Amino acid sequence: MIQSLQSLKSREALPRIIADFLIVHLSMISALAVSVIYQTARGHGPDAQQITSQFSQYYVSFFWLLSPIFPIVFLLNGFYTHSRAYVGKYKILVIFRGVAVAVMLFFAANFLLFGSAQVGRSVAVPFAAWAALGLCSARLLKAWFQRHYDVKPRNRADVRSRLSRVLVVGGAGYIGSLLAERLLEKGYKVRVLDSLVYGDEPLRPVRDNPDFELIVGDCRNIQDVVRAVHGVDSIIHLAAIVGDPACEQDRASALETNYAATRMLIEIAKGNGVNRLLFASSCSVYGTSEHEVNEESPVFPMSLYAQTKVDSEKALLEAASETFHPTILRFATVFGLSYRPRFDLVVNLLTAKASRESIITIFNGHQWRPFIHVKDVAEAIVHVLESSVRFVGGQVFNVGDSRLNHTLSEVAGLIRDAFPTTRVEHVDNGDRRNYRVSFKKLEQRVAFRARYSVQDGIQELKNAFEERLIADYTDLRYHNQRFLKEAGGPGHKNEMDVKVMAAFAGVSVNGRAAEPHGQNGNYKQVVRGS
Repeated sequence: MIQSLQSLKSREALPRIIADFLIVHLSMISALAVSVIYQTARGHGPDAQQITSQFSQYYVSFFWLLSPIFPIVFLLNGFYTHSRAYVGKYKILVIFRGVAVAVMLFFAANFLLFGSAQVGRSVAVPFAAWAALGLCSARLLKAWFQRHYDVKPRNRADVRSRLSRVLVVGGAGYIGSLLAERLLEKGYKVRVLDSLVYGDEPLRPVRDNPDFELIVGDCRNIQDVVRAVHGVDSIIHLAAIVGDPACEQDRASALETNYAATRMLIEIAKGNGVNRLLFASSCSVYGTSEHEVNEESPVFPMSLYAQTKVDSEKALLEAASETFHPTILRFATVFGLSYRPRFDLVVNLLTAKASRESIITIFNGHQWRPFIHVKDVAEAIVHVLESSVRFVGGQVFNVGDSRLNHTLSEVAGLIRDAFPTTRVEHVDNGDRRNYRVSFKKLEQRVAFRARYSVQDGIQELKNAFEERLIADYTDLRYHNQRFLKEAGGPGHKNEMDVKVMAAFAGVSVNGRAAEPHGQNGNYKQVVRGS
């Protein structure tokens, strides 16, 4: 309730409040007309005349005094603030719920204050129906016009032009390579900042697009980041050392890339007037829970990787302002094929093993995980990018689909359906991560639902192996931790980068990096290279 009032923009809300107020009054007048016509049609002329006579006095003397109840209830139900972002069936449900509450309060007040002047059921019932129908229809009609006609808002800074330039930091990776292609298809100008640790092959499908630009650089190098951020409207920050094993292998580099570089990017983005920043986080921040978790649930990071995400989220949300709108996207466990394939992800790895070795090992099969196809991740990011900052700015979203919450044993069963000869071995280990995730907020705010099921991803990978599109799934390029172990941790261009990263990590500039410790941003010292 308080949040609704705080986020109210009076100049924008007032016309909608007046419109709803008029709809409520027209609904009452229409209800009278329906009742009179009904009574007349039944041959009850005197009853119809009595209703008309009584209603005239009731409407002028009482309804006008009580009708402000409706816009007040609508306001408190978020009709003019956050619920404007809702779509589809849920939006209709919210409207009907608000109307029902307002109608009940209205008639309760009518009874308490003017008991002798109550409106009859023959008017009350049509009134409630007309009010709900009118309020719903007005909003659906507006949405239809916006979809079918070029309705240009007065405030162009709020809704991004399709010709805006988007920077994708880490755009040559597993998600970024597909996202860059999708953004170009949607008409955006796309700039990618990537060090090309895994090569430039994932970007070859878009390299010749005139709206594509590649800056080969390090997200930890301040000169590279300044050059990349200059002139862009929005930033999608995907760059990270991803996964628990890869982060544990070089904790200092993981901290620099996953946390310190994010803090530096925040300052550079704000200094360049960038309005929006979408940050790739992870549902692994929830750690373990026996209940379904949502964006309001406490986080319980159980690894360095998850802790760097929690600390980066905190830094971004604290940096939010009237001109800088960060959005946190907590991705479910990703699967599926991309231009930069990965086989260190559970669905992809198990499918590859089933295809090539006919045996898979499931660790702690009773544990829950949320899953999402990599193409759906790219689509969800675009949905959020194209949503108004009033509804997604400063917000945290779980990115996935509740239909894709599975236990690891269920995943094994789906894989065995695709590969019937596969033998499944079950093993328990010390991994305590266990979480089912709610994705209702993403569906309600930006109308996103996943297109691909886990079965679809398994079949996609199976086809790729059968068509020999992937020669060897054990190739180092497809495994973050093994590749970085072989190639060595990412080095710095100069000593200044070391000092800048140390400063943004919040430690002394004596050649040390840091390691997250706890959820409050405190750090222990870790000597680089030790």
